[in-house]
Amino acid sequence: MTGEKAENRTVLRIAGEDAQQFLHGLVTNDAKPGVLVYSALLSPQGKFLADFFLLDRDEDILLDVAGDLAPGLFRRLSMYKLRAAVTIEDSGLPVTRGLGPAPDGAHPDPRHPALGWRAYGMEGSAPQIDWDAIRVAHCIPETGTELIPEDSYILEAGYDRLHGVDHRKGCYVGQEVTARMKHKTTLRKGLVTVEIDGSAPVGTPITAGDKPAGTLFTQSGGKAIAYLRFDRAKGELVAGDATVRWSEPGQDNA
Repeated sequence: MTGEKAENRTVLRIAGEDAQQFLHGLVTNDAKPGVLVYSALLSPQGKFLADFFLLDRDEDILLDVAGDLAPGLFRRLSMYKLRAAVTIEDSGLPVTRGLGPAPDGAHPDPRHPALGWRAYGMEGSAPQIDWDAIRVAHCIPETGTELIPEDSYILEAGYDRLHGVDHRKGCYVGQEVTARMKHKTTLRKGLVTVEIDGSAPVGTPITAGDKPAGTLFTQSGGKAIAYLRFDRAKGELVAGDATVRWSEPGQDNA
């Protein structure tokens, strides 16, 4: 089974005797031998900086990140490296992803079963799968769209549900803020899938009457991902020329 090329991805190779411990002190979820893991790097203030996949291959750890974020992530990792016995380089490996039976050497996408599998070092076909439709159906954020560097908080973006944070792993950059949001507060804002009539550009503000209620993002098949203030997202909402409907879990959208 062959998959399609995942465009605009960079795979960094992190090696050296301190590689595992180096990443452990920085990112939200630890690499695990032979298992693809979803993780992120945060600012000290707990804001999202970059999300990526980690694959521990024993001799090294692959880090699969959006190509636009790769240079900045490389600089930050290099800054944190100090004197650790760690090397960081571009592996040059292509990323392939697909649905259905996975080929040998591929790994399940850890965020959601509907996202299929990912593989490294395999050549893929031209992209054909409507990944946005899958993301909208399951409220899976994308870097640069719903996940906004220096702005997003990962728990509001659904990282618990996406298996992207380990609350038991100990300290990492931004851990204190994330733990406080997890244990001491009820989330009042976050990403959800909504119903939409019409369409509006990504980033269009959502209003409830004359009050700001959120922001509209990816849209597909009469649904969309939106960032909402839950206390204001009641009844019919407006985003540009589109109308938006959302109700809290367990309630009808009617």
